[in-house]
Parts: sequence; C-alpha cells; structure tokens
Amino acid sequence: MVEVSIEGFVEEIRDLGGIRFIKVYTTNGYKQVTINKKKIDQSLLAEFDKLTRQSSIRVVGEEKFIPGKDNSGTEIHPSSIKIYSIASSPLPLEPSGKTPAEVDTRFEWRFLDLRSDKHRMIFKVQTAFERYAREYFIENGFIEIHSPKLIGAPSESGAEVFSLPYFGREAFLAQSPQFYKQMAICSGFNRVFEIGPVFRAEQSFTYRHSTEFTSLDVEIGYINSFEDIISFEQDWLVYIIKKIKSQYGKEIMENFGTEVIVPKIPFPQITMTEAYDIVEGASGAKVDRTSDLNSDGEKELGKYVKEKLKSEFVFLTEFPESVRPFYHMKPENNPNTTYSADLIYNGLEITTLAQREHRYEKLVEQAKAKGLHLHNIEFYLNFFKYGAPSHGGFGFGLSRMIMQLLDLKNVRESTFIPRDPKTLFP
Repeated sequence: MVEVSIEGFVEEIRDLGGIRFIKVYTTNGYKQVTINKKKIDQSLLAEFDKLTRQSSIRVVGEEKFIPGKDNSGTEIHPSSIKIYSIASSPLPLEPSGKTPAEVDTRFEWRFLDLRSDKHRMIFKVQTAFERYAREYFIENGFIEIHSPKLIGAPSESGAEVFSLPYFGREAFLAQSPQFYKQMAICSGFNRVFEIGPVFRAEQSFTYRHSTEFTSLDVEIGYINSFEDIISFEQDWLVYIIKKIKSQYGKEIMENFGTEVIVPKIPFPQITMTEAYDIVEGASGAKVDRTSDLNSDGEKELGKYVKEKLKSEFVFLTEFPESVRPFYHMKPENNPNTTYSADLIYNGLEITTLAQREHRYEKLVEQAKAKGLHLHNIEFYLNFFKYGAPSHGGFGFGLSRMIMQLLDLKNVRESTFIPRDPKTLFP
C-alpha cells in the first residue's frame, strides 16, 4: 500500500449500504475513493457525508490495487479529507455528458462542460500542436513576433472589421498580423511566425466560423515562388502530426474514435477550375466560378480527394484575383488569377497562403484596383519603398485544425471560450 494525495471534483457518489464509492475527477484522470463505513473514523465519515457532486476536495489515503482482468485498477482508502467548496445542487449541466445538453447550454456553463477527460484532451492536443509548431519553427531559424491588435486601418481587404473609438480617432481590431509580418520581412528578419488572436466581424452562425480565433501565421523571405510556401507548410504539418500521433494517438482513438493519420508528402494540388468541375459533377448544380468554394463545395472536394487521391489534404491553387486581397501576387501571363492557395483538410479550409506582391508600383496599382484609399495604408506601402525581398506566407486556423484532427462537429468545441455574433459571456 502507498499513501497518495489527490485533488479534484466529485464526479459520482455511490452508496451501497456499508460501502461508499466516490469517483473523483483529477488532472490525472478519474480516481476511486472507497469508504468502509464500519472501519472509518466517524468524524471523517461525517465530512464525506457533506459532499455533493462536483464539490472540490483533497483526499489523502492508502492506495490499493483492485483485482481485475487487467490487474490495473486502484482505489484509495481515505485517512483525511479537505473540502475546498461544496457544489450547489442540482447541477445546471452534467459534465460527464451522460445527460445530453443543448449546445448553447454547454457553452453557457463552459467551466462545467470542460470537466471531463474527453474535453480536456482537446486542449492537451491543442497545446501539443502549438508546442511542436514552435519547435519546428525555431529549429528552422524562425523568429517569433507579437504584432499589435489595435490598428489604424483594416488589415484585410474584403473582410469585416470591428471598429472602436481610440482617443478621438477610429481604430480597428486586427483581422490578421498580415501587414506586420511583412514588415518583419522588410526589416531583415527573413523568417517569422506568430500565434495570436484575430478578429472577424462576420455575421456567421456556422459550425466553422468564430468572431475571435487563434491564428498561426508564417512569413518567409527570399522565396522563388509560392510553391516554396506549399513545400514548407506540408513538411511542417507532417512533423507536427507525427509528434501528436506518437504522444496522443491512442488517447485520441479512445476518446474520439478517430485515427490520427500522418499524411504523405507531397500533398495533392488541384486548380480552382478543376475544383469547380469536381463540385459541379458531384452536386449537379452550377457553382460561381468567380468565387471561393462554399462549405458544401469544400466537403464535396474533400470526399473526392480522399476517395480518388487517397489524401486528407489538398492544396487548391490558381484562385481568381477577385476573391484575393490586393497584396497577393498575380502571374504576368494570367492576371485574373493569383499565386495563392488554400489548404483543405478533410473537407475544410484551414489555410490561405500566397506569394506577396513586393514591388511598390504593383502594390499601389493593385490597391487602387481594389478600391482602397492609399492614405489609409501608406504606412504599409512604405515597407516596400526601400528594398523589399520576395516573400510569402500563410495564415492557419488552429481551432479548425484541431476540430478536423479530432473529428469534432463544431469549431466551438475546439475553442476554450468561443465567440460568435451573439455570444460575449462567459
């Protein structure tokens, strides 16, 4: 027997007459406390009598192995208990998930919703993803930056922005660190990354949209083409997924019933023209060939790629210029398209990448064509007046990646505290 100390929440209380079992949810999984009412000190039993489900406690006692098929179960025979707080009853939400709750109820009581091994696993995997992402960046000579989130001009053309008063002026919440990671390249940093919040004022109530989310952004200088960015991203992703499979593959299968598949390199590439044809062939409906694929289109493409190309990932290339920002480079021989791509993972876009236009005159020309007021982006245009290298990069949706990796149904599940147009609390 070994004396142990555990801390956590009371998940379940079962009273079988002379024996009481208390299941405690701890940071190391569930532990069972077993109380023999005839052998335990009566004053200690009185303390246990006070407990309600989800009360917060600390228990010290002797740990014994419980004979079983795998001989791996244990129980704790308590010698002391400290009650941190007694939970109110009844509970507004069942943390175990045994009693289903509406999605809105789950997120209203998010702190209770997260008290389960399955939900905690989501954020353990997210933590691992960020760790291995940084590990790869640092080993490959990247510098981490932290760009401002209060800015004087929108950072993405075409996307909705949050505006707010700023000492008598108008300011905006950053939609991405795009301008500032390009500034870093023009400062001679050559390779930079950032992991931080971004804000999109989109009136969307879909399974894949949030008004605030964590973006993982990369920019690389002195590239030869946008294919360099594609090559880098696929190598980077394979590195991370291999690490996650090694660390958590078994637990992911146990909790979510999904296998972590390490993709093969190179990821397949499909042009937007080919993608339009595939989606039209699958759905039988015409698609707008001047726009991005919608959610259903991405799903159809994901099915096609998985079935025909045996891949969970595909790069969509040759995007129409009309749906891309002014700073994406355009081919001289086909100015209606751009040197850009989206990465689709199991039928969902998780990345937009591009080679940037680094020539000052071209940037001005393209900004004007998009109807932008040059004085609003003069600070940005100045980056390119005094010697700018060729460069490109990508923005990567962390919560979308985790959602697809774990086969979750909604991006809110892979977000600690989600935000949408109607949610500002908790």
